[in-house]
Amino acid sequence: MRILAEDIQKVLHELFVKYNFTPEKAQLLANVFTESTLDGVSSHGINRVPLFIEYIENGVINIKAEAEKIESFGSIERWDGHFGPGIINATKCTNRTIELAKQHGMGMVALRNTNHWMRGGTYGKQAADANCISIMFTNTKPNMPPWGGKESRIGNNPFVISVPRKKGHVVLDMAISQFAFGKINDYKLRGEKLPYPGGWDDNDKLSNDPDKILSKERGLPIGYWKGSALSIVLDMLATVMAAGNSTYRISSKEIETAISQIYICIYPGVFNDEELQQKLIEEIIDFTHNVEPISPEDKIYYPGERSSLTKSNNLEAGIVVDKSIWQKIMILAEK
Repeated sequence: MRILAEDIQKVLHELFVKYNFTPEKAQLLANVFTESTLDGVSSHGINRVPLFIEYIENGVINIKAEAEKIESFGSIERWDGHFGPGIINATKCTNRTIELAKQHGMGMVALRNTNHWMRGGTYGKQAADANCISIMFTNTKPNMPPWGGKESRIGNNPFVISVPRKKGHVVLDMAISQFAFGKINDYKLRGEKLPYPGGWDDNDKLSNDPDKILSKERGLPIGYWKGSALSIVLDMLATVMAAGNSTYRISSKEIETAISQIYICIYPGVFNDEELQQKLIEEIIDFTHNVEPISPEDKIYYPGERSSLTKSNNLEAGIVVDKSIWQKIMILAEK
């Protein structure tokens, strides 16, 4: 079914106010969930709303809590999320990192004890809108085996890099698994197989069947052993710099919570050569675009380009929403 963005936003705002968020926080949440869905990332947008409400109801998310600065070391700060909503904590920490970058040239906030930030690219775009380059990542519960292992011991630790660009920001937002688990669930909802293997089944065979992968959450790392190593290192960095929980410690909890995140911003304005920067970015994009595709139907995209096109289409035609997800949201709104 297709629903207009403003209708989704309105329903979500009313829902979050009903769950005792202030009107301002409810609006922020509604905006972020809607924007992700508008960009074609329903897996970390509207599809997550029922689970988000469930976590509020069972006390995993403290709706009154906000991230708070604990320690300061010049351009580097440690914050504690106090188990507050991941979107609100991430937005606040991104804003603070932008401030630090514009003051020092670079800034970093290391956040502990927070919840899922939903779509990491949201905060990369937030930084790019403020004319900052960003590097951000989070650890997660274990949902991938380390390369060569049988049991999941490492997280798919989403990783974000954004670069401000006048013609449309470059925003890389990727899990360290071949498919984000929300995306795997998207395929499951549609009754489709993954286009490539995305994890292991119960017989330790690589599979493209969402049900078989989701049953034990044994995702496939990007680049096989390389992705496995990258996941481990990102977990180490987030844990050490935030003095927070590692994937190991998160694994002891019944539900994924109290995760650790890193927000780094660089302010390229310190170089005073914005025209050169934009020229160099355009050269790279043009060189990448100008290649003959293997298949005539294929097109080459830079990171973030496809989601921008999807957003334009969805603004015009309405957003495709899974009917069962929308029904769950309406039941919550009317409860």
